[in-house]
Amino acid sequence: MTNGYDVIVVGGGNAALCAALAAAEGGTKVLVLERAPLAERGGNSAYTDGKMRFAYTSQEDIVRLSEDLSEEEIANSDFGVYTESDFFDDMARITQHRCDPDLAEILVKQSNPTIHWLKANGVRFMPNYGRQAYRVNGKFKFWGGVPIVTWGGGVGLVDALYNAAEKKGIDIRYDAWVQDLLLREGRVVGVSARLDGVVRPIEAHAVVLGCGGFEANTEWRTRYLGPGWDLAKVRGTKYNTGDGLAMALKIGAQPYGHWSGCHAVGWERYATDFGELAVTPNFQRHSYTFAIMVNAEGKRFVDEGADIRNYTYAKYGHAVLAQPGQFAWQIYDAKVHDLLLGEYHTRQVTKVRADTLEELADAMGDVDKGQFLRTVREYNAAVRDDRPFDPNSKDGRSTVGLALPKSNWALAIDTAPFEAYAITCGVTFTFGGLRINNDGQVMNTNHEPIAGLFAAGEMVGGIFYFNYPGASGLTSGSVFGRLAGAGAARFARAG
Repeated sequence: MTNGYDVIVVGGGNAALCAALAAAEGGTKVLVLERAPLAERGGNSAYTDGKMRFAYTSQEDIVRLSEDLSEEEIANSDFGVYTESDFFDDMARITQHRCDPDLAEILVKQSNPTIHWLKANGVRFMPNYGRQAYRVNGKFKFWGGVPIVTWGGGVGLVDALYNAAEKKGIDIRYDAWVQDLLLREGRVVGVSARLDGVVRPIEAHAVVLGCGGFEANTEWRTRYLGPGWDLAKVRGTKYNTGDGLAMALKIGAQPYGHWSGCHAVGWERYATDFGELAVTPNFQRHSYTFAIMVNAEGKRFVDEGADIRNYTYAKYGHAVLAQPGQFAWQIYDAKVHDLLLGEYHTRQVTKVRADTLEELADAMGDVDKGQFLRTVREYNAAVRDDRPFDPNSKDGRSTVGLALPKSNWALAIDTAPFEAYAITCGVTFTFGGLRINNDGQVMNTNHEPIAGLFAAGEMVGGIFYFNYPGASGLTSGSVFGRLAGAGAARFARAG
C-alpha cells in the first residue's frame, strides 16, 4: 500500500469521519481505516436513531436545518429553545457535576456550529416528530432539547459522511484492522494494520483514533464495569473491542473519565448478542415513562417517571441488569397504548397481552404473581388524580405514600387490555477513555501531549459520568471528531 498520507484516521463511524473531513479541510491527505467490512461500516453511529442534541435559540435554527419543512408544518410545530445554558445545566446535572468543564464547554459551544457544518457537508436533518414530540391542541410540541434527527437515522448519517469523504478525495479502506501504533522517538508516526490478511506498517504525520470504546469486549466489560456485565447485550457494532484504547495505553496515554461507567438501556430481553442493522432498532424499549416496571419478584425497582426519558434511559439499563435474572417487564394498560413508540409494534418483541391482570401475570410466567398483583394494587391506590396527564412535559402527576414513588405520568393500571414487554440490559457505549487537551491531542500519564496522536468519539474520557443527556453522543462525536481532525491537520502541516 502506497504511503504518503498526512493523517490516518482509525475507525469508520461519525467521530472518525468528522475527523477525516476536518483534516481534509485542513489541507492534508487523509486515509480512513475501518475495521468492519463495507456492509457493516459506521461503527455504533449506524445503530443510532440519528438524534443530535445541540444548543439553539430560535425556530429559525430548526427551519434552516430542515430544508424540506412546509409552511404548514412550521406553523403547526412548537420547537421551543434549548440554550447553551440549558445544555450546560443538563451536562452538569446528569453527570453529577463530574464532567470535565473544558470538554463540556467545547461540546456545548461547538454543538450549534458543528450541526450546521454537518449540513454543509451533505448531512440532511428533519424534525423528530415521531419520537420527540406529541400533538397538543393540534400542534406538535417538542420536548427534551432534541428537536432534530438525521434523514435515514444513523445509517443515513453515516452514508452522508462517507459521500462527503469520497468527494473530498479521502482514501477509505474497509476490513482494515489497526492493531498497533508506530512510535519513533516518542512520536506517533503511523499504524500497524491488517489489510488483505497481511499486517503492514502505514506511516503518516498524525493519527486520529476514533474507533470506539470497549463495549463489545466481554472480558473488558467484566474487568472495568464489574460482575454481571458479561451478560449484557451489545446494542451496536461487534467491532468496538477497545483496540484503540489498548494501543494508546500501551504507549503511555492517560486513561481518563468514568471507566466503570457506560450508557446502558432497557432492551429486548431476547435480542441478538450484538447489533444487526436490519433488526436492532426494533429492540429499543423507551416508552417506560408511561408504564411501571417490575422484576421477577413482582416488585418495582425504579421511579419510571423520575424525569423525561432523555435523562433516565441511559442509566436504567444498569438497574435492569441488577435485577434477579437480569430482566424485567414493562406493564402498560390501554390508556397509553397509542403513546408507545413504533418498535413496540414490530415482530422483534417479547410481549404478552391479557384482559385481566391475573391473566397477564400468568402469561408472563416468570414473575411472582401474588406480589405483582399487590404491587399494581398499591401503585393504583397511590396515584394522584388532581393533575392532568401531559406526555410532553414533567406533569407532576405522581404517586403518594409509596416507598418508591412514580414522580410523573402516573396513571393507574386499570384499563384492559393490559400488555407486558420483557426487557434486559443493552450496553451502548463505555464512558472511560483517554485524556485529551483542547486541541483533541491525547495526553500521556505525565500530563504531556503525545506528539502525533489525537482522539475523538467514545475514546474521549471525561465527558459522561453515571448517565447521559439523550442524543448528546452523536453530537459529541461530531464536535470532538472535527476538533481532532483539525488539530491533526495542523500538527501534520507543522511537520
